[in-house]
Amino acid sequence: MEKTIINKLLKAGRDLVERLSRRLVNKLILLFTSIIILVVGSLTFISYQMLQKESVTNSITSTSNNLLLVNQNMEDYLKGMEQLSLPQIRYDEITYAILHESEDYASKMYLEDYLRELFYSRDDLEAIYLYVIKEKKYYSVSQENYNITVRTGSDPAISELPWYKKAMASPFNRSYQSFVEPGSSPGYPVSTEDSFMAYHRVLRSIVSRQPQAVLSFYFDSSVRDEILRDIPFDEGQHLLYLSPDNEPFYTDDISFYERAKAVALSDKLTNKPNGQLTWSEAEQKYLVVYDIGEQEGWKLVKPIPYTQIYEAATTTRNINFTIGFLFLLLSLIVVTYFSNAITKPLQKLSYQMNRFSTGDFDAEAAVKGRDEIAYLSRHFNQMVRRTNDLINERYKMKLVEKNAILKALEAEINPHFLYNALQAISTKALKNERFDIADMVDALALTLRYCISGKDIVQARAELKHIENYMSLQKARFGSRLQVTYKWEESLMELEIPKLSIQTLAENSIKHALEKVSSAITIDIRAELTESHAVISVRDNGPGFSRERLEQVRKSFLSEWKDRGGEEESIGLVNLNTRLKLLYGDEAELVIRTDKAGTEMEMLLPRGGVSHVQSAHN
Repeated sequence: MEKTIINKLLKAGRDLVERLSRRLVNKLILLFTSIIILVVGSLTFISYQMLQKESVTNSITSTSNNLLLVNQNMEDYLKGMEQLSLPQIRYDEITYAILHESEDYASKMYLEDYLRELFYSRDDLEAIYLYVIKEKKYYSVSQENYNITVRTGSDPAISELPWYKKAMASPFNRSYQSFVEPGSSPGYPVSTEDSFMAYHRVLRSIVSRQPQAVLSFYFDSSVRDEILRDIPFDEGQHLLYLSPDNEPFYTDDISFYERAKAVALSDKLTNKPNGQLTWSEAEQKYLVVYDIGEQEGWKLVKPIPYTQIYEAATTTRNINFTIGFLFLLLSLIVVTYFSNAITKPLQKLSYQMNRFSTGDFDAEAAVKGRDEIAYLSRHFNQMVRRTNDLINERYKMKLVEKNAILKALEAEINPHFLYNALQAISTKALKNERFDIADMVDALALTLRYCISGKDIVQARAELKHIENYMSLQKARFGSRLQVTYKWEESLMELEIPKLSIQTLAENSIKHALEKVSSAITIDIRAELTESHAVISVRDNGPGFSRERLEQVRKSFLSEWKDRGGEEESIGLVNLNTRLKLLYGDEAELVIRTDKAGTEMEMLLPRGGVSHVQSAHN
C-alpha cells in the first residue's frame, strides 16, 4: 500500500515537471529555483564550516602580515646592534689600543672614551663590556646614579661561558644571549632582570685574524616592547620571539613556552618565510602563525586559540541563515520576472527562423537592446541578407568564370602565335639573304620563348644563353658602343637562379650607363663562389648613380610595395630584391655600388639555400 502511494507521488511529480518543462520560461523558473534552493540548503549544512575556514584564513592573513612587518622592524633593530658593534673607520685605532692598553695610558683612555661614546649613542643600553682576551680583564661602562661610570675588572672564567665559545666559533664573529630561561648567566656583574638580550662581538686583528677582545652590549626591553606593541594581543593568545637556533628571546608566558618546548613546537616550523600549523595542548587547540625573517632567520610565533577564531564565525553563520531565507523569497520573484522578459524575444526569433527554414528569405527579426539576444537577432538578419546576396552572386560568378577561361586561352595562344610569326619572318629574311635581320629575329624569338616559359627558377647556363640573345639585340641597336664580357666559373653553370635576374641588372646598366653617354660602354658579367655565397655581378664603366639616387634605390628595397609610389625607374631592381628575399630568405641580398668609374650590382645567393648552390670546390 505504501509502495503504491509512493509510486503515484513519484509519477505525479514527473508529470508535473514534464508539463512545466514544455515551455522555456517554465524551464528557466524551474532551473533557477532549484539552484537557489540547492544553494540555500547547502548553506544550511556547510556555511558554518566555510565561515570557520574563512575566519582562519583571515586570521592567518592579518596575523602573517602583522608578524612580517614587526619581524622586519625587529631584524632592523638587530642590524642596528651589529652596526653599533663594528668600529668601522676606527678599527685600526681600537685594535691598537686593545693591544697596548695595559702598558700605554693613552690607549687605555682611548678605549674608555670609545665605550662612553657607544653608551651615549643609544638609549636602550644597560651596560657595555669590553673583554681583553690577552689580559683576561674587562672594561665596563654603565649608568650609576645618573653618572656614566667606566670600571675595570678581571675574570678568567669568561672564556668558558657558552656565549663566549659560540661567538668565537661563529663565522660572523658574534653571538646573541637570551635571559628568558632561568639560569642564563651573563658572566659579568650586570643585572639582567630587565634585559632583552646581550650582543657579543669578537674583535680580531686585521693582519693575523686572531681574536683580541669581545665587545658585549646589554640591551634593555624598551625598544623591544615598543616594536612588539604593534602586534594585536588578546587574552588567551601567546607570543614567542626565537633566534635562528630556536633560543627564546621573548615570551609573554614562560610556562607556556616550557610546555611548547616540551613537545618541540619550534622544530615543527618549516623553513618557509611564513606559515602556520595546528597544535593541540590538552583541551585547547591553537592556530600557530609564524614569520621567519629574511635577513637572519629570527622567528615571531603567535599561537591563537581556535575558540577565539570561531567565535565570530558562529555569529556570522546565524546572520547568513536569516539573509539566505529572505534571499530565496526575493529571488523567486526576480527569476520569474526576468525569465518571462528573456524568453519573449527568443520566441519571436524562433518564429522568424521557422519562416526562413521553409524558404521565406524575407524573414527578419526585430532587434531591441544590445544583449546577446539582440546580437543573435542582428546576425540572423545579416545571414538572411547574405543568403540572398549569395544566391544572386552565384549566377554572376559563373559568367565571370567563363570569361576568365576564355582570357586564359587567349593569353596562351597570343605568345605562341607571335613566336610562329617571328619564325616566318626569319625564314623570309634568309630567303632574301638578309642574314643580319634573320639573326635579330631569331634572337628575338628565342628571347620571347624564354620569357614565356613557366619556370621561375632556371639554371645559370640557360640564363646566360638568354643574355647572349638579349645582348645581340642590344648590339644591333647600339653597335660598337656596347661591349659585353663574361667570366663565369664552370662550377656555377648548374647554379639555379631566378629567371631574368641577370637581364634586370643588364637592363639597368644599359639604361643608366649606355643611354646616358655617347662613348663606348663595357658591361662585365661574372659569377664566383665565396665561403658563404654565390656572387653574381654585373658591372659597367658608365657615369654611375648620384649619391641621392643610390639612397633612393636602397630605401625602396626596405619599403612596402604600397609605399613605393614614384619609383618606376627602380621597379625592376626592387622586384628582383623582393624575389631574392622570398626565394632564399634574409641571407640573400642585392648590393649596389657606384662611383664615377661605374656601377656594380651584385646578387648574393646563400650557399645551401633551397639546394640552389652546387660547388666543385668542396
